[in-house]
Amino acid sequence: MAGGEGTRLRPLTSNAPKPMLPVVNRPMMEHVVRLLTSHGFDEIVVTVAYLANQIRNYFGDGEEFGCRLRYALEEEPLGTAGSVRNAASELDDTFLVISGDVLTDIDLTEVMKAHQQAGAAATIALKRVENPLEFGIVIIRDDGSIERFLEKPGWGEVFSDTVNTGIYVLDPQVLEFIEAGRPVDFSGEVFPSLLEKNLPLLGHVSDGYWEDVGNPEAYLQAHRDALSGKVEIEIPGFRIREGVWLGEGAEVDPGAALEGPAVIGDNCRVEAGARIGGHVVLGSDVIVRHDASLERAVVHDHTYLGPATRLRGCVVGRACDLRQAARIEEGVVLGDECFVGEHAVVNPGVKVYPFKTIEDDAVVNSSIVWESRGARSLFGRRGVAGLANVDIGPELAVRLAVAYGSTLKKGAVVTVSRDTSRTARALKRVVQGALNLSGIHVDDLELAPVPLTRFQVRNDRASGGITVRLAPGDPQSVEIRFFDADGKDLTDAAQRKIERQLTREDFRRAFAGDIGDLVFPPRSVEFYTAALERSIDGPRLRDRGIKAVLDYSFGSTSMVMPALLSKLGAEVLAVNPYAATAPATHVDDAAVRAHRIGELVRTSGSDLGCVLDPDGETIILVDDEGQVLRHDQALLALTEMVAQHHPAAQIAVPVSTSSGVVTIAEAHDASVVWTKLAPADLMETAAQEQVQFAASLDGGFVWPDFLSAFDAMASFAKTLDLLAASGRRLSEVVRGLPPVHVVEEAVPTPWEQKGTVMRSILEWVKDRETVLVDGVKVIHPDGWVLIAPDADEPLTRLWAEAASDHDARRLLEEYARRIRTILR
Repeated sequence: MAGGEGTRLRPLTSNAPKPMLPVVNRPMMEHVVRLLTSHGFDEIVVTVAYLANQIRNYFGDGEEFGCRLRYALEEEPLGTAGSVRNAASELDDTFLVISGDVLTDIDLTEVMKAHQQAGAAATIALKRVENPLEFGIVIIRDDGSIERFLEKPGWGEVFSDTVNTGIYVLDPQVLEFIEAGRPVDFSGEVFPSLLEKNLPLLGHVSDGYWEDVGNPEAYLQAHRDALSGKVEIEIPGFRIREGVWLGEGAEVDPGAALEGPAVIGDNCRVEAGARIGGHVVLGSDVIVRHDASLERAVVHDHTYLGPATRLRGCVVGRACDLRQAARIEEGVVLGDECFVGEHAVVNPGVKVYPFKTIEDDAVVNSSIVWESRGARSLFGRRGVAGLANVDIGPELAVRLAVAYGSTLKKGAVVTVSRDTSRTARALKRVVQGALNLSGIHVDDLELAPVPLTRFQVRNDRASGGITVRLAPGDPQSVEIRFFDADGKDLTDAAQRKIERQLTREDFRRAFAGDIGDLVFPPRSVEFYTAALERSIDGPRLRDRGIKAVLDYSFGSTSMVMPALLSKLGAEVLAVNPYAATAPATHVDDAAVRAHRIGELVRTSGSDLGCVLDPDGETIILVDDEGQVLRHDQALLALTEMVAQHHPAAQIAVPVSTSSGVVTIAEAHDASVVWTKLAPADLMETAAQEQVQFAASLDGGFVWPDFLSAFDAMASFAKTLDLLAASGRRLSEVVRGLPPVHVVEEAVPTPWEQKGTVMRSILEWVKDRETVLVDGVKVIHPDGWVLIAPDADEPLTRLWAEAASDHDARRLLEEYARRIRTILR
């Protein structure tokens, strides 16, 4: 299969299909073809699509490689299985499927033998990898038969480190399960269909080398592995000493330092004083001038490296021209035919697309945090976050906004807002301009809380929303958060779509007449408060005469809540009652302020106290006796009132929530829907028609009949409404709650070992009942333990609940010790 574009490898694949990218000076597909012929395969069908002629012209009919090659062209993408179905006319016997853009030395004869011995309809070659996140996970039984598939999981779904290599042995009958003429995937459709029909499906774990080569980092790693002998491939050239290969016609001056391991391609010239360090590969016709220094670098054909140039951990494309003292730093990728002037510096992580010119003495900077080893993707759980004007500056804001705008239809509307900070104000203006220039109209709410922004997106039928704000608890960091057309956080798929646009830099540019407009929508607060009032019983609240103490935390909720409170006829003592950045960033911790609110509640005889976070999403509740409720207490208290007020209600909570929520729900004939830990998944579940209430464990509450997202202002109003409906005080509700004994801990876990940990834990508890909503939740007679890899940090998180804190801690420590043992 050689039809892939290799978009994650751009700019290297801007002018070449991924199978044609060289690894130690041979196209990846050539290494695959040589592997096939070495195992006796002499008939090969190649599925081609992107830049297909480059593959045809290089390989021809295959005679040069000792095989017969035929080609099947995909006019449009057909998926992994659809590609094979497109070549069905050539497949009349048992056949092997393999990607033409991987580096591997897996024993294909052994895979074929296992397939024949098992009498399987399909056999999948499997491999254990350090980071299974980007691959399809396959779980097999002891006899090798396949139990289940999981395609490109999140960390909470990683139950194994055994992944699908894309190498299959198939009998022709499998083609009957592939519908012709449309995109079909093996892991997503075909193999599950075989399992449903009880056809034998085998997973064969291979010990050989396998690398997907999916991004520039993996491309460099593949070269390091090839030069270190970790993969058995033929390296072209004469081996002049251990780890050093010299191509035909290559010249290395005796005054040059050739350390190695290294490959010097055909007709290269390395001058005196140059240094070729470890893990360096030079393509053909590369010139390395005096005093140049290369370390862990891959340089493609026909490139010129001027005097005193310095390359470290980078990839340089074909026919590039680097002039005197140019510096190319770690992680840089230069596309084909780039010019880098004298003394220019290309700083770490920068990608330069083909045919670009970098002037003399220029310094090219870019903080591309999504490509660093620490961050596994651009998006975290709260959008894109980083240090203001360092990680997230105007350049990134422009590219993000244009990438997002390019995923929407031209002429679409995006609602934009910010908090009170100058950082957010400046970046929001950048975002708005970039959206307009990509043909998107902008509704500017200016200063607005997050729930109002979400509501305006949905109410105004916008295609999405963006809000720019300081990160909670860190005034030096900023967040850019994206919402879909319903005001909910973007799904993982939508986030990946934006990331792909960024990687490709395939941005839409609007013509002058199509540039978007900037509008300031009127009465947004009025519409929001009117809709919220309709979702509660206003007359009942007014008749009860509500008295409350409210801390606005110097946030933008202070611009919305007075209009709501006036409609409810509430008597409110307001604390920190205006929007301002400086006080908000220096004010005491919310928990400290909550205790002060408790004192005010007691002395004033109020019904309720609340601390709203500055963005208006989370809330701390204080009961009428001045007791500050923990987040889990608030969750259970609201669950009790919702379940009492709504018979047969559905309550959505994260899988790490105390079992007390089930006890409360069942007492009122309600039910609990477990969700993943990520807030976006909770909000997505809350949007389902039957769910009446959803809650996180950090004070975020969702009221789907009003807005399927966290809303502290709605939570305040809804709490008052439920108290009025029940006729009870909040302190009475709290006293009737079941006790909660949940403890948690985080175990440091390297990224590359997370899959191993989850697989080992799942094998260890195979005889116990498990819940696999997010991570692995193990049910014990006296409680439960949840183990889940953290999506953003190198940690494995654990939660445990039992009859007492002591028992919960003991149960938690048992699993924490097990994880530490696995990591040794």
